[in-house]
Amino acid sequence: MSATVAVRNGSVYLSASVVETYFRGIEAVIVLIRDGAVNILPVYQMAAGGCLLKMRNAAGDRVASAPDVFEANDLLSWQAQDLPASWSSEQGALIVPLPANPDF
Repeated sequence: MSATVAVRNGSVYLSASVVETYFRGIEAVIVLIRDGAVNILPVYQMAAGGCLLKMRNAAGDRVASAPDVFEANDLLSWQAQDLPASWSSEQGALIVPLPANPDF
């Protein structure tokens, strides 16, 4: 499956199919920006923290708000649709490579 995500104003938007494929049964994620990519890691125990995967609509699309992460990387106002994403078993995360020149 080719996954895509959207980023707007410090939030990561995941479609219901992406959530079902990579985050089934997960209520929170950790969002990191490292090595030129947004990394979205599942949180298996809520006590561990992270960002809630909030329900966006009846279709099951979700959003994780992480403005602090994006602001720390000067990307708070960055917006992008249909960013390619792939699962990394090695990192245990959905990896979204950052474009070379993010549009603001």
